[in-house]
Amino acid sequence: MRRRRFVAWGLGVAAIAAGCGTGHVPGGGGGAGRRAEFSINPGGRRWDRVGQAFAGAARTSGYETGTGTRVTVTGLPALAAAELNNAETLLDTSTPLSRLAGDVEVVVVPANSRFKDFADFGAHLLAWPGQTPLAGGPEGAPDHLLFGLIAKGLGADTRQVDYTGYPSSQEAMIALLSGKAAAAAGLLPDWRGSIGQGRVRALAVSSAVRVPDFDVPTLLESGVRVDFADWTAAFGPDDMPEESRASAIRMCEDVTASPGWRAACRAAGWISIPLSGDDFARWLGSEVERTRAVLRDFGLVDATKATTCWGSCGNGH
Repeated sequence: MRRRRFVAWGLGVAAIAAGCGTGHVPGGGGGAGRRAEFSINPGGRRWDRVGQAFAGAARTSGYETGTGTRVTVTGLPALAAAELNNAETLLDTSTPLSRLAGDVEVVVVPANSRFKDFADFGAHLLAWPGQTPLAGGPEGAPDHLLFGLIAKGLGADTRQVDYTGYPSSQEAMIALLSGKAAAAAGLLPDWRGSIGQGRVRALAVSSAVRVPDFDVPTLLESGVRVDFADWTAAFGPDDMPEESRASAIRMCEDVTASPGWRAACRAAGWISIPLSGDDFARWLGSEVERTRAVLRDFGLVDATKATTCWGSCGNGH
C-alpha cells in the first residue's frame, strides 16, 4: 500500500472535550417546572454546517436560545482519527446521544474507464487488489474506510489494497483523470459536478437505498454487503448526569423528527439517519469495531489493540 498520510485531518477529535465554535441553543424537555438548556457545538470546522443546521432546526422546533449542557456535533472522521492516533474512542470520552445525518459516498471512474460498471471494477479489485490503484481523502478517512469495506465485502485481500490519500477531492480527481488511479471514492456532493459534466462515471453509491434523482445502483444492489455513510452525531460530555442525558436525547429526537431538520438535510444533500439513546450507543460500539477492523487490515493500527470496553472504561451509558 502506498502511504501518503495526513493525520492532521483528525485533530478535531479533541474538540469533543474542548468544545470549539460554540453556538448556544437550549432544549425544552427538562423536569417539571423548568426547561433544560443546551449549547450545540461543532466538534471542529468539518462539522460547522451540520452543527448550524441542527441548531437552526432546534430553534424552529421551539427551543429557546441560552446556555446549558454542552452537546457536541461530530462524526466518523473523529472516530477514525482516534483509532489512528491510538486515542480513546468517542465511547470513552463522551456520552452518545443521537445519530443525526450522513453524507453518501460514491465510487467513480474516469469516463473512458474500461470498467463499465461496478461488476467490472469489483472483479478486477478481487483478482488484483494490488494492481487496482485507488484514490480518495486522507489515509484512514471515510473514503479509505469505504474501499476497505468494499474489498472485504468482495473477498479481496484488504492488506494488498493500493490506496493513495489526498487532502482534497480536487486532488483526488486530478489523480483519477491523470491515470494515477483506476477509481476514486468521495462524498457525492463533491463529485456530482464532474459526474454531470461527463468527466467521470459513477459506479455505485454507499447508501442502503438509491439517492433520489441519481440513477446509480447501491453497493448492496451491486452484490457487496456494505451500507456506509460519513455520519454525524450528537454527543454529551463524558460525565453527563442521567437526567441531562435523557433531556438531551429527547431534544435530539424532537429535532431529527422535525420538518425543519428534514428540509435542512434535503438542501445539503445529507441523508437523515436518526438513532438515539441506548440503540445509538450499541450501534456506535459496532461502528468502532468495524472501523478498527478495517484500519487493522490496512496495517494502520495495532492488531493487538483492545476491543471496545462497552461502558467499563468511560461514561458507562
